Amino acid sequence: MRVLITGGAGFIGSHLADRLLAEGHEVRALDSLDRQVHPAGERPDYLDGDVELQVGDVRDHDAVRQALDGTDAVVHFAAAVGVGQSMYEIERYTSINAIGAAVVLEEALERRDQIRKLVVASSMSIYGEGQYRNPQTGESGLAPGVRPESQLAAREWDVLADDGTPLEPEPTAETKRLRPTSIYAIGKRDHEEMVLAVGAAYGIPAVALRFFNVYGERQALSNPYTGVAAIFSSRLLNDRAPLVFEDGKQTRDFIDVRDIARCCVLALQDDGADGRTLNVGTGRPTSIVEVAQVIARGLGRELEPEVVNEFRAGDIRHCYADTQLANELLGFRAEISFEAGMQELLAWLEGQEAADSVDAAREALVARGLAR
Repeated sequence: MRVLITGGAGFIGSHLADRLLAEGHEVRALDSLDRQVHPAGERPDYLDGDVELQVGDVRDHDAVRQALDGTDAVVHFAAAVGVGQSMYEIERYTSINAIGAAVVLEEALERRDQIRKLVVASSMSIYGEGQYRNPQTGESGLAPGVRPESQLAAREWDVLADDGTPLEPEPTAETKRLRPTSIYAIGKRDHEEMVLAVGAAYGIPAVALRFFNVYGERQALSNPYTGVAAIFSSRLLNDRAPLVFEDGKQTRDFIDVRDIARCCVLALQDDGADGRTLNVGTGRPTSIVEVAQVIARGLGRELEPEVVNEFRAGDIRHCYADTQLANELLGFRAEISFEAGMQELLAWLEGQEAADSVDAAREALVARGLAR
């Protein structure tokens, strides 16, 4: 196959390119080289020389048309990324994410006889809170909304039933009601619905993959709106303690980027998930404070995370993946353990430098009343 990866010079896109090239496919990347992700605005050194890089914006019909020329599969990763930032750069996020996806789809339809597959990156953020059970009643599959402001102001962090019983997290299935709590999450929900709806209408096989918390080499360490592992790393590389919101016991599902790339290739090559949406995670919850401690120890920094006991608008307590469907439809299970993946990440971090912009990002949220 000749595969176009939009956002292909980025963290996940470049790893997917490596995997595709290793399996004998040709890869073209369309990327704007946004300076928030690529500070120099230049082709990153980590991008394999065999990747044909076209610099352009996914909202530009001409750029997308040129990038699609001769390709027979599209992986749409290009997006403005960052939950907090999306809540005050609403127009920019909506423009890049919604209009960008629309342009990619319109141009793909002009070549619908040659496009064999569309794969789009969605996100676990579209769930809002994860899935829960009530330990008192045994009821499972619960989909609670955002925790009340009054509860968070009292620094009571657990998700509660109507009678005040703390609910217990359970694996979040694809069938859970979607409750996106940010502009970024709304955009990702739209991404998957747009791609699946257009694919179904025009007979183009399409798959939406809901990525959980991706970590690994090549994350943009100086971008304060990237993944939490990279944010903590940038602080520690500058000998500053990681900032942890709430009490640090909130959990997420951390998956190595190489497992993400492997799942994307399966979705491109196999037809088992066509027309479907799949979780891509490990099924294992890890607390945020544990991530901070593992990175600090690995970098030899004797810095305990600073647990600030503040909360951000729209933050959730727990969310980790039910991975059964990806296994059934694609035979995919994450293979890289958190411990092994973090060792690889830490080895890479030792040679990195990062600008610490976390305080400025936090101040931007506080100034707008989004962190309190």
